[in-house]
Amino acid sequence: MINNKPKIKIGIVAVSRDCFPESLAVNRRKALVAAYTKKYGADEIYECPICIVESEIHMCQALEDIKKNGCNALCVYLGNFGPEISETLLAKHFEGPKMFCAAAEETSKDGGLIQGRGDAYCGMLNASYNLKLRNIKAYIPEYPVGTAEQCADMIHEFAPVAKAVYALNHLKIISFGPRPLNFLACNAPIKQLYNIGVEIEENSELDLFESFNKHAGDARIKEVAADMAKELGAGNKKPEVLEKLAQYEITLLDWVEAHRGYREFVAIAGKCWPAFQTQFGFVPCYVNSRLTKMGIPVSCEVDIYGCLSEFIGTVVSNDTVTLLDINNTVPQDIYDEDIKGKHGTYTIKDTFMGFHCGNTASTKLSFCEMKYQLIMARALPIEVTNGTLEGDIVPGPITFYRLQSTADNILRAYIAQGEVLPVATRSFGGIGIFAIPEMGRFYRHVLIEKNFPHHGAVAFGHFGKELFEVFKYIGVPVEEIGYNQPKGVRYPTENPWG
Repeated sequence: MINNKPKIKIGIVAVSRDCFPESLAVNRRKALVAAYTKKYGADEIYECPICIVESEIHMCQALEDIKKNGCNALCVYLGNFGPEISETLLAKHFEGPKMFCAAAEETSKDGGLIQGRGDAYCGMLNASYNLKLRNIKAYIPEYPVGTAEQCADMIHEFAPVAKAVYALNHLKIISFGPRPLNFLACNAPIKQLYNIGVEIEENSELDLFESFNKHAGDARIKEVAADMAKELGAGNKKPEVLEKLAQYEITLLDWVEAHRGYREFVAIAGKCWPAFQTQFGFVPCYVNSRLTKMGIPVSCEVDIYGCLSEFIGTVVSNDTVTLLDINNTVPQDIYDEDIKGKHGTYTIKDTFMGFHCGNTASTKLSFCEMKYQLIMARALPIEVTNGTLEGDIVPGPITFYRLQSTADNILRAYIAQGEVLPVATRSFGGIGIFAIPEMGRFYRHVLIEKNFPHHGAVAFGHFGKELFEVFKYIGVPVEEIGYNQPKGVRYPTENPWG
C-alpha cells in the first residue's frame, strides 16, 4: 500500500469566557481527552495546554502550540460560554479543517448550576454567528453539545471528514488525454477543482505513450509481472500480456513520483480508448485496479471528477473503492428467481447492475479473471484488448456517490446507501447487482434531473454521513447534495399524481 492518504492529528483547544471560571473549561477539556483516549486511543488527538480566555494573545499562543505539535485539524471546545472573538479568530488563522463542540452541564447538585454552570449551549450560538461573520467554514456536529464521552464521539466522527478535507487541499489529479470521442458525459469544468483546493496536471496521452516506451526493458518488469501472476492465480487467462501491463504500471508509478510536485496526494484520470488499445497493445483496466488498490485511484475515460470522487471515498472509508457505470436494469427473470422475497422488500426498480470493463480491484471481486475486453473486441482484434479484470463484485453494504462540477459549473453531489446482493450476474466485466431503496425515484429525480453522468464511485460500506459532511464542508450547497429519499417524501420535481 502506497502512502497516499493523510494521517490526522486533531488539536483540542478549550476556550473560556473571562466571567466564568477558567477551571471549568480546563477540567472539562481534561475529561474530554480522557474519554477520547479511553475509547479511541490518543493517536489522532493532541491536548493543547493553553486555554483561551478572552484574549487574542492566548489565541496566538494556542495556535503556535498546536502547529508546533503537528496538528493538521482543530477542535475548538467550549468548556463554558466561550470568547466568541478569540475562539473564531483561532479557527480563522488555523489552516486545516476545524470543528466546534461544547460542554453540556453536568449536575445540579452541590451548586453545580451556580458556580459550575457553563452556558456553552448558549455560547455555541454566538460562535456560529461569528464564524459566519468571518466567512469561516467549520464542521459542527448534528447536536454539538454533550458530555465528555459524547463530545469524544463527535470528534471521532469528525476525523474522517477532516482527513478528506485536508487531503483535498493537498491533492493533485493527473490526467492523460482528452475524453474519448463521443464522450461528453464526463465533461469536467476544472474551475471547481481549484475552488476546493485541488491541483490538476493535464497531459497528452502521447506524453504517456512516450514514457511507456522509454520503460521498455525496465529491470522491475519481471518482478511486477510475477506479482500480478501471484495475485491472479488461476484467473490469469492472458499471461502473455503481463509484462506489458507491468511496464505500464511502472510507467504510471514513476510518473506520479516525478510529477506530484509539492502535493502530498495523487489521483489519476486515465485514457483507455479508442486509440489506447491499438497503440499500447492492451487495455489498462487491470493496472488501474491495482493502483486503486494501492491507494492511488485511477478513473476510466479521463473522468476527472470520477477519480476525485474515488479519492474522497478512499480517504473516508480507509479502503479500496471503485468506479462503475450505473449500467443496466436487472432482468425480470433474475429478479423473480433470485431477489424477490429473498433479500428484503426491494422492488425491481430498486435494483440495477453496476458495471465497468474491469477496473475493480481483485479484493473487491468474489472471483476474477484477467482476460480480454468483450465490448472493444467486437471492433478490434482480441489480442489488443487483453488486460481487463472480470468478476462479480463482493456482496455487502455499499455507498454509491459522486462529486461533480456540472456543465453550468455548479458543484453538485449525490449519496445513496444500499448493498450489493449475493446474486450471480450472469454477465461480463466487473459487475454486481446493486439494491438501493427507492432507486427508481432517485434515478429519475436526482441522477437524471441534476444531469449527473453515468459513472458513480462505490465505497464498500455505509459512509453517507461522512460524505455528506465532507461535501458540505468543501462548499457543495446543501440543496445540491442529492440522496435517495424514503418512500412518501416527494422530490421537488416529482409529479404528485404519479
